[in-house]
Amino acid sequence: MIKNYLKIAWRSMLKNKASSIINIGGLAVGMAVAIMIGLWIWDELSFNKYHKNYDRIAQVMLNQTFNGEVNTGRAIALPLEAEMRKSYGSDFKHIVMASWNDNHTLSTGEKNVSFAGSFMGSDAPEMLTLKMLKGNWNGLKNPSSLIISSSVAKALFGSADPMGKTLKLDNKATFNISGVYADMPANTTLGGITFMAPWEFYITHHDWIGRDPANWSDNSLFMYVQIAGNADMARLTARIKDIVLNNGSPGVVKTRPALFLQPMSKWHLYSQFKNGVNVGGAIGYVWLFGAIGLFVLLLACINFMNLSTARSEKRSKEVGIRKAVGSLRGQLVSQFFCESMLIALLAFGLSLLLVVIALPYFNNIAGKQITVLWDNPLFWVAGAGFTLFTGIIAGSYPAFYLSSFQPVKVLKGAFKAGRMATLPRKILVVTQFTVSIVLIIGTVVVFRQIQFAKNRPVGYSRAGLVDIPVTNNDLYKNFSPFRTDLLASGMVSEVAGSSSPTTDINNTRSDINWPGKDPSLAADFANIAITSEYGKVAGWKLTQGRDFDRSNINDSTSVILNEAAVKYMGLKNPVGQLVKVGKRTLTVIGVANDMVMASPYEPAKQTVFYLLRQGFDDVIIRINPKVSTHTALARIGQISKVYSPSVPFAYRFADDEYGYKFANEERIGKLATVFAVLAIFISCLGLFGMASFIAEQRTKELGIRKVLGATVFGLWKLLSADFIVLVVIAFLIAVPVALYSMKSWLQHYTYRADISWWIFAATAAGAILITLLTVSYQSIKAAWQNPVKSLKSE
Repeated sequence: MIKNYLKIAWRSMLKNKASSIINIGGLAVGMAVAIMIGLWIWDELSFNKYHKNYDRIAQVMLNQTFNGEVNTGRAIALPLEAEMRKSYGSDFKHIVMASWNDNHTLSTGEKNVSFAGSFMGSDAPEMLTLKMLKGNWNGLKNPSSLIISSSVAKALFGSADPMGKTLKLDNKATFNISGVYADMPANTTLGGITFMAPWEFYITHHDWIGRDPANWSDNSLFMYVQIAGNADMARLTARIKDIVLNNGSPGVVKTRPALFLQPMSKWHLYSQFKNGVNVGGAIGYVWLFGAIGLFVLLLACINFMNLSTARSEKRSKEVGIRKAVGSLRGQLVSQFFCESMLIALLAFGLSLLLVVIALPYFNNIAGKQITVLWDNPLFWVAGAGFTLFTGIIAGSYPAFYLSSFQPVKVLKGAFKAGRMATLPRKILVVTQFTVSIVLIIGTVVVFRQIQFAKNRPVGYSRAGLVDIPVTNNDLYKNFSPFRTDLLASGMVSEVAGSSSPTTDINNTRSDINWPGKDPSLAADFANIAITSEYGKVAGWKLTQGRDFDRSNINDSTSVILNEAAVKYMGLKNPVGQLVKVGKRTLTVIGVANDMVMASPYEPAKQTVFYLLRQGFDDVIIRINPKVSTHTALARIGQISKVYSPSVPFAYRFADDEYGYKFANEERIGKLATVFAVLAIFISCLGLFGMASFIAEQRTKELGIRKVLGATVFGLWKLLSADFIVLVVIAFLIAVPVALYSMKSWLQHYTYRADISWWIFAATAAGAILITLLTVSYQSIKAAWQNPVKSLKSE
């Protein structure tokens, strides 16, 4: 029986080649999109599962109230470790302290290479279940040893065995290599750590830690924990919640600090917090793209439904004869389902080929390293279920519709589909274009929001602005001759040192007081220590007062506020006012315009600028606009090598760093564009098939109209009008859906674009134009046909 069904299905496909190609091609594209989105979702949902204990690992995070709003941070203070071990040690299997994952210079022989790495507690390798290629998990227990990833080992030693060899870190200390671990996958939060150095070395060799090891207000470190086997994450959060509140200084207590455990399973998908509450994160995009994948597949299924039911009159006699000779309706339903299953199976095979071809481009857009899971049985089980699901969805309506014909009417020739028979097909076409139009509007709004933020005045000039990250104190110690040589070279306009790059804020502080401050207010300011040339390099504008002056010794006790800080403090005449920063009392000498240094979607943060008293993290350079960037960078690199010979010359353009802030939105926009184009393509494919069939069905009608004097334009308008009406209806449905969805998405941004009327007008015009282009070929072809041929009897 099944063999017979499949044979009939195959013959039916060969007989209707055009509709079969459209059905298989459309389904293949829809299934390929769904498969790629499925692989992307799998990658997202499997984030951090590389670590075997991932369901027992957490990061200790901190809520604090500043400016009346709860801020959630990943950084904690050093004293927390001792208190956790002392009072709650039995609740945790591992407590691991860690530094920021920063670039450091690793040197061996003549090689000096920069790698991202972190100082971590000795239990880190075991807690993270690193796959040790050489050595074991105890590699960090010796404070003079470190472990490196396989990529670092290959870069520094090639094929030679690195075990037991020495590495110099930032030209400061020498470590023995005690282990090599396999690179962590891209879909791990800590995957960017390419080497781990001992935590004990970090706390004994950093002056700022030694100056005040009991300081609960300096949140600059990370803590990762693995809870004990019998412990519960939620209960432990409740137990440790008030540790900082009970031990911190009055200034810290004022911020109402509350610790909590963020499970590793939520680090990636639930990483966003608003006013102390977890509001989601990447999980939102998982749901979004999952829905898009489902809708694109649905569009392809609609094509199959439409073309199958549109040809109902051609297959009506077949159904009538089968029923007359004894076929049951259930058998007819099975036959039509076999046809849809065969098409779905062929489409699945073609979709796998499309996925293999498109996946590298998809990875490039999505910023992923996704591969097809050929060797995973679950992939093939899911593929079989996916094909079955597609076949059932695509074949359900045609199967039940075609099998419902009454044999008496069909065989007497009295069967006519009628106007109501086309209603479901029209609804399906409207559904197709509604989804496509929503995707188009969404894509335009996303890119408009990105462009809106990019065009926002940032308060300084990024053109020719270069940042050199500093990994040791060489450039700080030699800053004066280094700056002099750079200026003498003619390659730069000015040079400055800073604790933060111009495109980011590395430090904030709350211990800032000013005249008239509410004693109960816990404030949070961006805290940037600079050399006196910073303003000239950045190109800020002073709205009041003056800039720092290298020759003025009094500037060591001076501060410059930005406009946001003045407004926040409520200072009417800020210049000359005394502001207490920590234990120092500084005089306000100027007010700078607001500079957008953090998120381009948020208002500029209140900021204090004062002169450096110790090392800086970045050297900021303004390249001379009269020389080429390539020539300037080459000379800057040469001079940098003179004063910091052990550190590879690395630089970052402010323009590029600022551009990276839009990476997530741009990625979403590009993916949405791809899916919108494919949705339109699938919809037009079905529309083309429908137009072809309707033109064929109305051949005699068109011949009669032409004999009676109808023009080609009139016939084209007649055939196109029905489709235009459907697209207009789809547009009217799509507008409120798209408007609500995109308004909700824009609410995530304080600084956001409006949704202009022209977006909807342009989308409507585009949809109508695409529809006309799609159906016009068949319409004009039918209108041009010789009426003699179309009217002659068979």
